[in-house]
Amino acid sequence: MPFTPFHLGPGAAMKAVGGRHFSFMVFGGAQVLIDIEPLVGLIHGADILHGPTHTLAGALLIGGVAALTGKPVSEFVLRLLSIPHQRISWLASCTGAFLGTLSHIVLDAIMHSDMHPWRPLSDANPLLDLVSLGTLHLACLLGAVLWGVVEAARQFRRRRNGAGAGHQR
Repeated sequence: MPFTPFHLGPGAAMKAVGGRHFSFMVFGGAQVLIDIEPLVGLIHGADILHGPTHTLAGALLIGGVAALTGKPVSEFVLRLLSIPHQRISWLASCTGAFLGTLSHIVLDAIMHSDMHPWRPLSDANPLLDLVSLGTLHLACLLGAVLWGVVEAARQFRRRRNGAGAGHQR
């Protein structure tokens, strides 16, 4: 699922559930970081696009990088664009980053035959074809719908209670 918005659906659902304890911006940044390897592979015509970065170890390493860089970069971008926001906590940065890279591995393992999420311990991929591609994409879209419903309800409640705007990205 390289470079598709479908990876963001589960992140949207996680934001709906996690609220200020989950940074959707850091989650999105983690998606970009983990897919640098497949992008380079596509550019160079590699036979295998999902290598070391698409393993549990790779996801944890990239998650760590995303957690440490995601908070300051996201806050800078939000300030630069004058988007009202609360500060992103380190907890929100870590949950966004690690849930981002780990969910990415799970989704890609379901649909890509060159995925070996347990390497170097095993070449097995028990998630491959666990569900159909259509079902996988639908589940990702439903995650985004869940976020939309929860966020609309939160906004309605804020307006009804007269609370100010500004929420964690």
